[in-house]
Amino acid sequence: MWSRILLMSSVLAWMVPALADTVWLNNGDRITGDIVLLDGGKLALKTKYAGQVLIDWKNIDTLRADKPLMLRRDGLDSNRSNQLLAAGKGMVRVVHDEPGGKTTTVPLASITRMVHPRKIVRDAVWEGNLDAKLDLERNEDRSDEFNFRADSRIEYGRWRHVFNGEFEHETKNDIVVDDNWQLEYDIDRFFTNHWFLRTGVEHQQDAFDFVRRQTILGTGPGYRFWDNELGRFDLITQINRIKYRSEIDDLEFNSLSIAWDYKRLIWGTRLEFYTSAETHLPMIDKVDYVIDGEVGLRYSLNSWARLSLLYELDQTRGQGVLDSDRRYLIGVGVAW
Repeated sequence: MWSRILLMSSVLAWMVPALADTVWLNNGDRITGDIVLLDGGKLALKTKYAGQVLIDWKNIDTLRADKPLMLRRDGLDSNRSNQLLAAGKGMVRVVHDEPGGKTTTVPLASITRMVHPRKIVRDAVWEGNLDAKLDLERNEDRSDEFNFRADSRIEYGRWRHVFNGEFEHETKNDIVVDDNWQLEYDIDRFFTNHWFLRTGVEHQQDAFDFVRRQTILGTGPGYRFWDNELGRFDLITQINRIKYRSEIDDLEFNSLSIAWDYKRLIWGTRLEFYTSAETHLPMIDKVDYVIDGEVGLRYSLNSWARLSLLYELDQTRGQGVLDSDRRYLIGVGVAW
């Protein structure tokens, strides 16, 4: 009986390394782990002994992966592989997901992205953040402040969907002193790996601001400098139709805008620096400019929990009047 147990343990111990993905480097080293993602010229490999490591794609000689992967090669179309097998220097054998298991040997340099396929949406990259702040003060005044922020993006093939939302509510001695919310949705259509066309809608409401309601419809070209596991940088220009609703007057006008979206992981990917902003130049005399921007830091406590620090600025200037709203958020959140 004991001999059978020892034999089975030996077989299992021999099989475990075989189930791991293996990467052979140009210098002769070999690393085993689980392939997480290939994008932006870097392969993210999760190892048991060093956590997640990033390997320059150009430094890889060949590799092996026993799990299905979605491969993007020479363009925007993707193929599903059942398995990747080691081949010659700078090559890999792709076992295709089709009857008969057709095998093709391809250069590693032709592969620009690898992701794990999803059960419902294949070749989709989904990421997002949810941050919350709760501040309860019980001094001379009774103050309750709630702030929730969420953003998410889904990229599938040549399409990318971007969602943003925020809700803020504050009371002092049971009297509401701040109540606002904002929702935004953008859809991007990529024509190359970098150029895309964005169309979006944004709506804001603030019960205590001079501009009570604001709706923006816009479209225009954008350029993606990079978007990978280390971060992203997008620059977008749009022509917009803006509607303002206030107690004094209502305005509808066109504007030109420029926006950016930047994120970068630093300090061993534990710290994330991010900033986004949009500046509108209205085509009327009543409004000089409109700025909506933010900058912040997120510190990863583990694979999903984060501490966040955020500064927001919403500013409108027109007819000699400057209306500014600055907000600070220190809270906790989740990421996926």
